[in-house]
Amino acid sequence: MRSIGFSTGALALGDFRCALTMLRSKPEVDAIELSALREQELIPLIEALPTLDLQHFRHVSFHAPSAMSVDFEAVATKRLEEVASRKWLIVVHPDVITKPDLWKRFGEWLCVENMDKRKPIGQTADQLQEVFDKLPSSSFCFDLGHARQVDPTMTEAFLILRRFRARLRQLHVSEVNSDSRHGELTLEASLAFRRLASVIPNDVPAIIESRVPKPDIDREVRLVRDMFDGGANGGISTVGTSVPHPVSATAT
Repeated sequence: MRSIGFSTGALALGDFRCALTMLRSKPEVDAIELSALREQELIPLIEALPTLDLQHFRHVSFHAPSAMSVDFEAVATKRLEEVASRKWLIVVHPDVITKPDLWKRFGEWLCVENMDKRKPIGQTADQLQEVFDKLPSSSFCFDLGHARQVDPTMTEAFLILRRFRARLRQLHVSEVNSDSRHGELTLEASLAFRRLASVIPNDVPAIIESRVPKPDIDREVRLVRDMFDGGANGGISTVGTSVPHPVSATAT
């Protein structure tokens, strides 16, 4: 069964302890992404790792800052060695990587994420290929909401999966609106994501980035579980087949 969980930054921006407390009573949540989305959050979160009780999570990953100064990049990569030593994925936005040699040390534990419309790179399969050419050992975090915002027909999403399925190690799932804000899953987003279920392996964990209050956590988990369990062929396929015809934006 696919591991499903939350980003701490989605539940409690900047307060990972609060987010972990919210999830402690949720046995169906067996994955967690520890989030340091802002530069100033990185070092405090890394220094707190030995004190965190994460035993009931089958999958743990770590999201590096989504923006950082060039001067901080060397500091960040040095401190992230402590995360890599735990064999956790380090999710990173490709636009913060200005010096690829600093990031190569993480190998497969560096997990590059596809981007939304705000970012200058990482939106399409061709743009991601340029990143992976510089970081050939890195893995891939597929953000379904970003992909749908960039191309509501989901054609580009299929192209991305076809090319990088072998690298795929984690999913991000949420609604992403026109302002690039993550929100609760809508019916339209769920239906669009369900079309991808048959080409996403069952063992790839799904991290929910929907910004929801504690009472709505169970709802989001059920939606994501149903989304993948209801996919054709139970989420097992290969992406070497032809890409389906684009689906109209009104249909998604």
